[in-house]
Amino acid sequence: MIESLIGTHADWVVAIARIVLGIIFFGHGAQKMLGWYDGPGLSSSMRTFTEHLHLPPVLAFLVIAGEFLSGVGLIVGLFSRIAALVIALTMVGAIATVHFRFGLFLNWLGSQPGHGIEYHLLAIALALVVMVKGAGAFSLDRLVYEHTSRVEQSVNGETTKTIVDR
Repeated sequence: MIESLIGTHADWVVAIARIVLGIIFFGHGAQKMLGWYDGPGLSSSMRTFTEHLHLPPVLAFLVIAGEFLSGVGLIVGLFSRIAALVIALTMVGAIATVHFRFGLFLNWLGSQPGHGIEYHLLAIALALVVMVKGAGAFSLDRLVYEHTSRVEQSVNGETTKTIVDR
């Protein structure tokens, strides 16, 4: 079971996708949760999510915490598939509740009342890569997977120490 969550190739391209997605969502989550980077902070974000988007308070908090913690998880590569799933679900929710009515494109010129869904689609695509391929190189998932594979091999009495990339 744990292998299906943390098993990954030592792929540096996937690692770049994971780390970039993590940095973006860490920043957005830190704005909402902690008020960093000129963000509104938790109380104001909760008020926006509950009063304007009409989300239940528990769901609003889970969305905010999910962005922040998933960003951290992706940056360090820990339980990356779960973190990517949380981000993909958050982006689907953002599309459904806010952005779909504004079309495809971001509002670069201020000519429409909100942003379209192109950013969200890109985030979902990157999250899907991580969900399918795993964390890639430079991840805690990879280290844990290698360690558990070695322990499993020694328990089973296997003499080989080679770990085969999946």
